[in-house]
Formats: sequence, structure tokens, C-alpha cells
Amino acid sequence: MNRSNNSFRRATRMVALVTLSSGFVVVATSASVGASGLEPTVPPYWVGISSAGATPGYLVVTSAGKVFARGTQRALGGMQGASLNKPIVGVASLPNGEGYWLVASDGGVFAFGTALFYGSMAGQLLDKPIVGIAPTQDGRGYWLVASDGGVFAFGDAGYFGSMGGQRLNKPIVGMAADAATGGYWLVSADGGVFSFHSPFYGGTGNLTLNQPVTAIEAAPDGSGYRIVASDGGIFCFNLPFEGSSGTTPPPYPVVGIAANGNSGYWTLAENGLISTHGSTTGV
Repeated sequence: MNRSNNSFRRATRMVALVTLSSGFVVVATSASVGASGLEPTVPPYWVGISSAGATPGYLVVTSAGKVFARGTQRALGGMQGASLNKPIVGVASLPNGEGYWLVASDGGVFAFGTALFYGSMAGQLLDKPIVGIAPTQDGRGYWLVASDGGVFAFGDAGYFGSMGGQRLNKPIVGMAADAATGGYWLVSADGGVFSFHSPFYGGTGNLTLNQPVTAIEAAPDGSGYRIVASDGGIFCFNLPFEGSSGTTPPPYPVVGIAANGNSGYWTLAENGLISTHGSTTGV
């Protein structure tokens, strides 16, 4: 089933959180660590990070659907141990932090906590895989986005257009919701940003990047957005720049970014390394 409930057993493997003097936080599991005791050497890798605007903290998820929570966010279940048709590729939190959704690359959506299931693309013929999910401001819907720019709206999420069927220089890698207008932004691997029912603040599509962009996050009030590249470089649009790890890239690719209000953010690397910037802490 692609519709989820909270009946899945929680993982029994030990989860550790280590805060380093460099300001990094590492999530590690006892079943998946490298020689240093910190870095996973085999899949599943960490693929997504999400925060709730009113709740200090974040969620991170692996491609197998294992969820880890930090701060006042809570892990309310995951898909680890379940038979997935395709890997998990993203996570989106309810605005109040009391639930979340996971999405798989085939469009399967799994709801936990007080988050409700509003539909999915599982079982539907997709031209390209799903790469991201974003929630509506009231938490009563969500959007899915595919790598060809196709957008799929569920619940009270409005459909305002997509890049599906349009020529893209690089594939879409993520999306973020605009809390101010109810619209959304898509971002491609070259940093091109596409706005739908939302203001365009800029992008890096006309620049030469050292590494591809992997994710986008928006301010909780919709006042701007940030994009992150796989080397940890961060590009801010209508929001303050609070630092990045672009000059000292982590050993694994950065795959996600999540806002801590309007003034700080966390980034997630594939190995579970979380870097904190601005007013954020490891919480």
C-alpha cells in the first residue's frame, strides 16, 4: 500500500548524534558506520531534511525510510523494514511539527503523525521519477515534483503550472512552497529557479557552478529562498547568507537544506553530516 499509517514498527538499531567542534552534527546508526564510527559506507543513505516553521528542530530520512528527529520535532514512524517499490527521496513536515510525509521516487506517499494522506502518484505512469515533496501552509495538502518538472497537487494544494513538457537544461531536483502566496518554486540542477504563483527572486541558471544544485528551501513566511549545491555551497535570494561549507566541502555530497525560521538553516550530507548556519544549533 502507498497509503501509510503509524503501525510500522520503529527501528531497533541504535541511533547516535554526535556534535563536532566544527559545528557539524553527525547522525549515525549502529548498523551503518564507517571506520571513523560516523560515516555510513553502504546504502541506505540520508536523502532529505525537513523543518517546521513553528517548531525548532528537523527531521532527516534515509532512502529506506528511516526517520530521525532532533529538537522538538518527533520521529513518529518510518518505512524501514517495509517492502518499498522504490526508494524514499524526500520528507515534508506539517507546519505545526506534529506529523510528516515521506515520498518515494515512484510517487508513493506515506503519512505519519497527524499528517493525512491526500493521494499519491504510485501506480501511475510517470515520465520521470519524483524527486521532491512540499506541504501547503495549512498542512492540508502537498505537491510532488518529478525530475522533468511535472507537478502533482493533492489536498488543498493549488496547481499553478509546471515545467513538464518544457525543455530543461538540467533536471529538476527539488521544490519549495511559498507560504505567502500559496504557490511554489522549482529548482533544477544548474540552479535555475522556476516560479509558479510566486515571485521570482533569482537563480544560478546563468552561472557556472562547481557542483550541481541538489535542493531548495523557502523562508517560513515566503519572503525568499535558498538553494544548496552538492559541495555545500549555498545561494540566498532575498534572504540573508549565514555561511556555507562550500570552501571546505564535506566528504559526502550535500543533499538537503532546511530553514530555521528566516535567519538560519541546516544542511544534510548523504552520510548524515548536518551543518548548522546562522542562528541554528545542533538542537
